[in-house]
Amino acid sequence: MDTRRVHVSCEFVQLTDAETPIIMQIRPLPQPSVTLLEEGWTTDPHVDTHGYTDLYGNPCLRLTLPAGRSTFRYSALAQVPDAVEPVDMSAPQLPADQLPDDVLIYTLPSRFCLPEMLADEAMDRFGASAPGYERVQQILDHVWDHVTFQYGSSNAFTTAHDVNLSGFGVCRDFAHLAISFCRALDIPARYVFGYLPEIDM
Repeated sequence: MDTRRVHVSCEFVQLTDAETPIIMQIRPLPQPSVTLLEEGWTTDPHVDTHGYTDLYGNPCLRLTLPAGRSTFRYSALAQVPDAVEPVDMSAPQLPADQLPDDVLIYTLPSRFCLPEMLADEAMDRFGASAPGYERVQQILDHVWDHVTFQYGSSNAFTTAHDVNLSGFGVCRDFAHLAISFCRALDIPARYVFGYLPEIDM
């Protein structure tokens, strides 16, 4: 399989009034198709960091920011498949009682995704569609048509239910709403994010 090398990096500048313990989730999730050729991070001023893996399998980094201004920089060089992920239009949907144990957590409510608040609408809109990939695609199409991208339309407390009512959101809000509709129909779904500026440049 053809591969390509992708350089990923980010910088966070924080101003704090007091020492502030934080958790960074910026490191790529380990997977067989991705090889990290280089990886590193720096803090200015220097602080100690401690890595761990959370219950979802995400690599996390713990550190305590000092009072005042601090900068965190991350950089990595990854080798990845030079192809899009395959799409199986005939992918089935398992009944809830046949779902594998390890994906049940992705059918439950979370801070931003509230399937119980959208259950009736999910059933009204998508309940008659054929279970499987087709139903998920209908959910994605609906969210794309229903929500208008608008900077500043949501904040750190905005839920998928809020976005569904307002019809406005940013990138994460589209994902949260689609996840909520999927979970409301017993389709395991989780949030994954990435930033790929100028990937084709």
